[in-house]
Amino acid sequence: MSKKRDESLHSSSPAPGTGISSNYQMTQREAQIASRFNRQYQGEAFELPEEVEAMPIFQEWVGGTLTGKVASNFWEIAKPQKNQRCLDIGCGVSFLIYPWRDWDAYFYGQEISVVARDALNARGSQLNSKLFKGVALGTAQQLAYESGQFDLAIATGWSCYYPLDYWADVMTQVKRVLKPGGQFVFDILNPEQPLAEDWAVLEMYLGAEVFLEPIAEWENVIKAAGAKVARRQSGELFDLYVVRWS
Repeated sequence: MSKKRDESLHSSSPAPGTGISSNYQMTQREAQIASRFNRQYQGEAFELPEEVEAMPIFQEWVGGTLTGKVASNFWEIAKPQKNQRCLDIGCGVSFLIYPWRDWDAYFYGQEISVVARDALNARGSQLNSKLFKGVALGTAQQLAYESGQFDLAIATGWSCYYPLDYWADVMTQVKRVLKPGGQFVFDILNPEQPLAEDWAVLEMYLGAEVFLEPIAEWENVIKAAGAKVARRQSGELFDLYVVRWS
């Protein structure tokens, strides 16, 4: 998502040890979002109403120029450091896109799209078998990792598909898997941006409802989770946040 949104892939066999855990469950919303991205990653065509296809933002999506506007380059404000352990939640096909091998940090992933999970597990080790630690299939509310395992957690491109109470549960899980002093970097759709409403309409017709929540409400969720904002960076659609727990 974000950069992960506009890539098409075909499914491959999963790596050993990265299957569905016995307690893995998806809500109806999670299943809808997984289906929407499975279709895109497999290169399936989306048939949309003529009035949606006539929107400028649809033409940007088809032409590939929308990618740069929806991408959130988390490393610009939270660059992984050498030998850190990093978890990319909702990673999509990000390990085939962003320059994780340049940072010499260890990367793990968790994803609800079977197509993305399988593709990454088939190719990630070929890119760097030392640094790539595999992608688990699971929802963000059920992180399949031990407590205190990571220095950095990443979640870009998908928070807008869920209500704020879901995100509160995600933050609880992230706090659990982070080491003391660890950082969580994620992006928030800014409804005040000129493209926000048109992008939400496009995503709805692609199969994923978008929540246009005020930034102040997101920051209330962060505060309620006991986290503090360390850094923030604005983009054309999404604002990046880095938070920490004391």
